Amino acid sequence: MITKVLEAGNHTATIHFILLGFPTRPAFQLFLFFVFLATYLLTLLENALIILAIRGDRQLHKPMYFFLSHLSFLEMWYVTVISPKMLVDFLSHDKTISFNGCMTQLYFFVTFVCAEYLLLAVMAFDRHVAICKPLRYPVIMTNQLCGTLAGGCWLCGLTTATIKMVFIARLHYCGKPHINHYFCDISPLLSIPCEDPSQAERVDFFLALVVIAIPLCVVVASYATILSAILRIPSSHGRQKAFSTCASHLTVVILFYSTTLFTYARPKLMYTYSSNKVVSVLYTVIVPLLNPIIYCLRNREVKAALKKTVLCKGSRSRGDVALSN
Repeated sequence: MITKVLEAGNHTATIHFILLGFPTRPAFQLFLFFVFLATYLLTLLENALIILAIRGDRQLHKPMYFFLSHLSFLEMWYVTVISPKMLVDFLSHDKTISFNGCMTQLYFFVTFVCAEYLLLAVMAFDRHVAICKPLRYPVIMTNQLCGTLAGGCWLCGLTTATIKMVFIARLHYCGKPHINHYFCDISPLLSIPCEDPSQAERVDFFLALVVIAIPLCVVVASYATILSAILRIPSSHGRQKAFSTCASHLTVVILFYSTTLFTYARPKLMYTYSSNKVVSVLYTVIVPLLNPIIYCLRNREVKAALKKTVLCKGSRSRGDVALSN
């Protein structure tokens, strides 16, 4: 176990954290282990297949699917930051995490959450241009702009996480702090230091407001104009076709934004860790699992590309076996 020694006042504090996780009976812990392991592996498989399908099918070399591949790549790492440690804790009595390990987990978690907020807003803008300005879509959504927008999402996520960590990592923690969560999240960490965390809380609140409010405004404005454009289409078939191109993304946005807003946009007095852990499972485990399924069910092009990818892989494997025989 890695420890960090900090000077807190006139005494030395050896620091590691204890993650309380889900305090249940050992038999139920084992059940949760297998459930979350299956969910984690399935999430990795689904998102990897989507990336392979988009890369391997020329029909999907479009801005919408370019951003979708970034979303899938992001969510593979997003679940990997949290799930392995959580799975180990289900099987172990020692639920400690080192200071460095906790800060590293928090840094990448914040990076991926912020990047996903921004990426979903960029995808909403892409749908706005496709539906409201279809003739100018190829001119506006160039490869250069798409690459810049995607890179900007990752850069903003990394920058936001770095600024937050500068203020959180320098707080002093005494004794053996217990984190009432299954991973290192900001709110539980800011509730246990042995010094005033108000400066870190203000920085966290301001950055969260910027990272959540601006993308949310972009999403709302984009879909307001999309809805207005769809309602002006004379035929019901045309309206249905136009709406189907953004239905998957809208569903993903509602799932991710509603669960994260419930967690991070509530006043501190309303914050309860028991309910928060349940909601956190939704956006850290369930939503990344559901997103690829939603895109497959609602999008014929992705569904067809996935079938082609799976069938090609299967036929290659059978061909290799036949040649070896």
